[in-house]
Amino acid sequence: MSLQVEKMEKNMAKLTIEVSAEDLDKAMEKAYQKQKNRITIPGFRKGKAPRKMIERMYGKGVFMEDAVNALVPEHYSKALEECDLEIVSQPEFSVTQMEPGKALIFTADVATKPEVTLGEYKGVEVPKADIAVTDEEVDAEVKKEQEKNSRTITVEDRAAAKDDIVTIDFEGFVDGDAFEGGKGTDYPLTLGSNTFIPGFEDQLIGANTGDHVEVNVTFPEEYQAKELAGKAAVFQCDVKKIEAKELPELDDDFAKDVSEFDTLAEYRENVKKTLTEKKEKEAETAKENAAIDKAIENAQMDIPELMIQTQCRQMMDDFGRRMQSQGLSMEQYFQFTGMTADKMMEDMKPQALKRIQTRLVLEKIAEVEDIQITEEETDAEIAKMAEAYKMEADKIKEILGDEQLEQLKKDLAVQKAVTVVAEAAKEV
Repeated sequence: MSLQVEKMEKNMAKLTIEVSAEDLDKAMEKAYQKQKNRITIPGFRKGKAPRKMIERMYGKGVFMEDAVNALVPEHYSKALEECDLEIVSQPEFSVTQMEPGKALIFTADVATKPEVTLGEYKGVEVPKADIAVTDEEVDAEVKKEQEKNSRTITVEDRAAAKDDIVTIDFEGFVDGDAFEGGKGTDYPLTLGSNTFIPGFEDQLIGANTGDHVEVNVTFPEEYQAKELAGKAAVFQCDVKKIEAKELPELDDDFAKDVSEFDTLAEYRENVKKTLTEKKEKEAETAKENAAIDKAIENAQMDIPELMIQTQCRQMMDDFGRRMQSQGLSMEQYFQFTGMTADKMMEDMKPQALKRIQTRLVLEKIAEVEDIQITEEETDAEIAKMAEAYKMEADKIKEILGDEQLEQLKKDLAVQKAVTVVAEAAKEV
């Protein structure tokens, strides 16, 4: 194998890789051995036809595609070991020569790690966050706890009102015909939750248990079921039950029930303390993010498009795994939302670019500041991982291996770089 490296504009490089004719022929022989049992040639038993006979009938390149598909990733990996580039994207391959008896030649266009020129990153100005907690915020938090401790009671002496839960049977019709997915039985609907089509819940306010209500609505133009989008519909609804939330009194007994405190005043004071701590953490994160944004803004770097595309694909893979953990495939997600893979990739580009810029700038700051990670710091991080996964620290090290341990140290150095930037930032 021979390798030529051509550095191009905007942190791109072209690797030209040549695989000998002998290696190509060996790969074609492998492909023949793999496929011969599936090929029938008149006059030969299945799987017994000589390679030359098959090539005479189907052409000399009959086994070429499989051979090339096997050789390209294998020799690209070897090329990565030979070249001294720091490649930060998936390759875009192009085969320029593939003929029996000749060398296989292919190219790989790749993005290389951009060089970062730092601007000001220490002492950047960031907005000062307000961490004061108001009485209204305390009231809202206490209200949430009150809602959590409410009980549901059946209402029989009045009509349905906003925030009530009505249990209904319903069936929807468009142009007089029932449509798929428009029917439900014993469905609990909270009025004012905006769960159903706009206007649906409003028309049930004022209904009594046992009432039949005809609800007239129009599906939104952007409704997910395209056959219903923008169409007028009539829902025949039977109100079977009305329930309301009964909230507990906000007094000392309530405080005792929901906390370790004896009085409502003490409980409220603790709520205020908790909200203050939360705001302080949020303010710290906001300061870090604002300071890093400034450092990125002051830095110079040229991010290749292929690097952004690779980051987008990684983000899509991560999203797909999260969906899968919830029992949903990407195909189902696209079907339910009307999203496409291309649209999602395009939408992810700004976030992908920001992630790349952030990482590159912080890595450069770690380098300039000569941030070193000690073995003790690495071991402490591994201990956290071991605790999280309920495993022995040595087992974690074994699973990670040398390459990923080095990556872990880089990640820790980047975290320290965040602290360097944030601590030096000026709040104004």
